[in-house]
Amino acid sequence: MKKIIHFTFCITALLALFSSCNKEGEGGTATIQGKIMTVVHDNDNYNLATDTIVGAKTDVFIVYGDEVLYGDDMETGPDGSYCFRYLKKGTYTIFAYSTLATGEKIAVSETVTVKNGETVTVPTIYTHEGKAYGTSMVRGQVWASYYHNGSSRGSGWAYEQRVYIRRVGEPYHFDDVRVGADGYYYFQQLLPGTYEVYTFTEDLNEVPSPVFQTVSVTEAGQVYDLELFSIVVNV
Repeated sequence: MKKIIHFTFCITALLALFSSCNKEGEGGTATIQGKIMTVVHDNDNYNLATDTIVGAKTDVFIVYGDEVLYGDDMETGPDGSYCFRYLKKGTYTIFAYSTLATGEKIAVSETVTVKNGETVTVPTIYTHEGKAYGTSMVRGQVWASYYHNGSSRGSGWAYEQRVYIRRVGEPYHFDDVRVGADGYYYFQQLLPGTYEVYTFTEDLNEVPSPVFQTVSVTEAGQVYDLELFSIVVNV
């Protein structure tokens, strides 16, 4: 009986050693390489267009198999490239971080499998950054009919008219802008939520009152167009 137990123990130990020797990680002959590109979301681009550049000096990480923590990291070169060498055969996850406007980081990853002596190129990983990333924009126009002492003085785009925005349920606005020469106003860096956009119109007795529009921002990276505001301005 002791011999059987001893034999079983030896077999179990050998299997454990064999499994350990084949676990993903360093000490092999495989190579994983790839490239990081960075999509820049500029805040003052009024159609939310982006610019894609090489992800130079970007931290990139590798996870060995199904481990919870990353096994190694490196910084990409001037052309956004990286290379992890001397890996054992197995499955690996490569990731880098996108950065939201709030500062929160989100991992962007690709998973690949390599054999001994093999070099595998990972699909290009695109990270995102910039003040407008993860946010949306609301825009609209304001048209004004101008009066003086009850008499019409024509109409046109309400240049320099002030427009406000607040979250639904909040008593005060958190931002305001002026209308441009083309009648447009823009509210940028909006996170998902429901907002009220408003400006003021006057009656012929010059009494101002607010006019509202409600908009639900449900997706990031979108431009939400509001209906035209038509107001009266006494001059």
